[in-house]
Amino acid sequence: MKNYQPFQLFLILLGALILLFIISPLLGMFLKTSPASLFETAKEAEVAGSIWLTIWTSMAATLVFALAAIPLSYLLARKSFPMKKLVTGIIDLPVVIPHSAAGIAILGFVSRDTVLGKMGSAVGLNFVGNPAGIAIAMAFVSIPYLINAARDGFAGVSERTEKAALTLGASPSRVFFTISLPLARRNIISGLILMFARGMSEFGAVIVVAYHPMITPVLIYERFGAFGLKYARPVSVLFILISLTLFIALRMLSPDNRIFTSGQKKKDQ
Repeated sequence: MKNYQPFQLFLILLGALILLFIISPLLGMFLKTSPASLFETAKEAEVAGSIWLTIWTSMAATLVFALAAIPLSYLLARKSFPMKKLVTGIIDLPVVIPHSAAGIAILGFVSRDTVLGKMGSAVGLNFVGNPAGIAIAMAFVSIPYLINAARDGFAGVSERTEKAALTLGASPSRVFFTISLPLARRNIISGLILMFARGMSEFGAVIVVAYHPMITPVLIYERFGAFGLKYARPVSVLFILISLTLFIALRMLSPDNRIFTSGQKKKDQ
């Protein structure tokens, strides 16, 4: 058994207290929810539809906005330009501002009398009270996680490797897709998963833009306000279980998950 110094024991104690702080409320909620109530809640069409809506809108928001967010991350990692720090500060802004304020800002951006709202109305799409509006709200509050993770990944790619490929005649686009993107994929995948997970959990911004149709965080809030803790708790537990399962599955399916990497290193040794 290892001999720990007093200071190390103190650090372990502090870490254990933080873990206890995180686990205790969740564990208490799980223990107070009976399997029967959880099963009955899972059979409700409203709950199933809400969870499915939450998953696919967050996934759609992540995939669509990633098409522009990842190239932006590459520029931030590779290029220096005037007011670059201002740009990075703007990117982090959705994390800082209250999400209810973010929802009001988005509502003013997608409402029917705005340019985007009029464009949507022209093709029969109203963003307010629509899954498209939900996806935009989710993307707004979660996109900094993807941009920052991808930027760190591109920053870790050797510029000498990229320049060598350019010297050998490769085009900038080919260097990006065959060298930079694959080498930064671990951070990019982590950023995509974090953005997806953060979008699923959003409440404040979404409720302003689209109370209906209800995503699960809004449904939990409505049931708590209308019926109390007893009826809101099973939905919360079910959503946490599904979110956790989905999150773990995405991590495991990732070609760069830690378990795979660790096993590969042992094999190589």
